This record gives sequence, structure tokens and C-alpha cells, in this order.
Amino acid sequence: MDKELVLERICQSGVVAVVRAQSPDRALRIAQACLEGGISAIELTFTVPNAGEVIEELAKRYKSDEMLLGAGTVMDAQTARHAMMCGANYIVSPYFDEETVKICNSYRLAVMPGVMTVREAVLAMRTGADILKVFPGELFGPAIIKAIRGPLPYAKMMPTGGVTVENAGDWIKAGAVALGVGTALTGPADNEDYEAVKNRAEQFVRAVETARNQMTF
Repeated sequence: MDKELVLERICQSGVVAVVRAQSPDRALRIAQACLEGGISAIELTFTVPNAGEVIEELAKRYKSDEMLLGAGTVMDAQTARHAMMCGANYIVSPYFDEETVKICNSYRLAVMPGVMTVREAVLAMRTGADILKVFPGELFGPAIIKAIRGPLPYAKMMPTGGVTVENAGDWIKAGAVALGVGTALTGPADNEDYEAVKNRAEQFVRAVETARNQMTF
């Protein structure tokens, strides 16, 4: 899928489901539950056993217009390329690694490196990062989005870590283009309760939509 279209869809949806699991089967079921709940952007982390194979399986099951499939916890350029070859449409990293951003740009693959300071944000954007993953978000809360957007009003940011249904609207109103949501969304899967995961997905979608509608007034 074209890089610009991937980025447009992520920003339009407003929620990226961060899928971590102890087994490939659980990861697949979480991804399906999130999709059923209205979240089409799935970030399958490389902490999942055999993550590349799971990405391949999801890519077989769903077309890119159904599920926007990304790879998360990508620590280096080699893993980024491997994820792309498995079918990932975008790459998410917990920190800024210049070579990872560069290889993604070489293949026109959307990339979202982790940042926490203005300096990291500037370096990442200079290298060609598309969206800045503000991580770990819970350290500062939505205020960090406003703080970074002060000197960098054009920065596109997606907080991950500490994002909940209750504060989702605050992050959006602070200027986040999307939210990376992990445990607050997928937690019930630890008890095999995938219906609850679906319900939480619906709640996050509504929270983002509500916040955006309020911003138009």
C-alpha cells in the first residue's frame, strides 16, 4: 500500500492497537478482536514469539484495506526490512534509530520512531520520520504533546504508554494525530476474554471520535 495512504488512514482512524502476546495464537485472536471492534490499524510487536510469521499470517487473512498491518518494537534496520518482507505496512520503534528510519524511507515504508524530547523529535524528522511515537507517554501525559508542538507545531505525534479510554480525548485535544494503545485495550486477552477486547476497541474509537467532534466547535 502506498505510504501516504497508510499515513492518512492511521491519522483518520486515530487508534493503533499495540498487540503484545505470549503466543502467536493469542496475538492473532487479539488482532481479530480489535478489528471487529473498529480498530483497523494493528501494530504486531516483535516481542511476540515468531512475530514475522504472525505478520505473514495476518497479511494472508486480511487485505490492506481491511487491516492496516504494522510491526512494533522494531529495534534495528534489519528487523524493519524483515517485517516489511513479511507484509508490514508500517514500522514502529520504541526509540529513534537513524538507520531504521533510513531503510524505511528507502523502501517508502511509513516509520514511527520513539521520541521523548524536542531534540529527538527534530533529529527524527530530519532523518525522515513520518509520525513521532511519544514514548513512554505516561511519564508526562498529554502535556508533552503541547510542549513539543510549541517549537514544532508541524510535528505529527502518536503517544504510546499510559493511554486509556478515560484520557484518550485529552491526548487528541492536545494535538496527537493518533493513539497507540496497548494493555488498556488488550488486557482482557490475558483471561481469554476477546469479547472484552472488542468492546474496549469500540470504546477507544468512540472516545477519539467524540474528542475530534468537540474540537470542531
